Amino acid sequence: MRKAIYPGTFDPVTYGHLDVIKRGSKIFDELIVAVGHNPLKTPIFTIKERMDMISTNTREIKNTRVDCFEGMLTDYLKEKQTNVILRGIRTVSDFEYEFQRALTNRVLKADIETVFIMTSQEYSFLNSSLIKEAVSLGGDISMFVPSDVEKLLQQKFANQKSKYT
Repeated sequence: MRKAIYPGTFDPVTYGHLDVIKRGSKIFDELIVAVGHNPLKTPIFTIKERMDMISTNTREIKNTRVDCFEGMLTDYLKEKQTNVILRGIRTVSDFEYEFQRALTNRVLKADIETVFIMTSQEYSFLNSSLIKEAVSLGGDISMFVPSDVEKLLQQKFANQKSKYT
């Protein structure tokens, strides 16, 4: 059985993430979308909220499940009994960053393999930070995220705006 882990912060999940999930699910028998706790980031959604967003938007992909982890990805891979990491690549700078991470993971655990999927062209410019910035300024983000995610983002930022008025 070919099993892979697609790790990320997913704050929030975007159409670009969902594109990678759909395409990855066709390559692997099982794909675990793993929401990671990254102490260097300050997400606006809780891990549970992020997991729920992903679950809602991947429920029709039968060989995909959503989980979360804390700590080293290499330890999580061992726990899930796989050695394959799936990563999406949007740009050359993404590739450089992901290439360094893949090599570091291989140094930490020699049998780890990283599979890269190029994001579809229409999502190549998307990132969660730009989406959060756009919605915080009242921008239309409907073409970047599913409608349930858009509503949750608007609620989060409406709550934050009320703090300053």
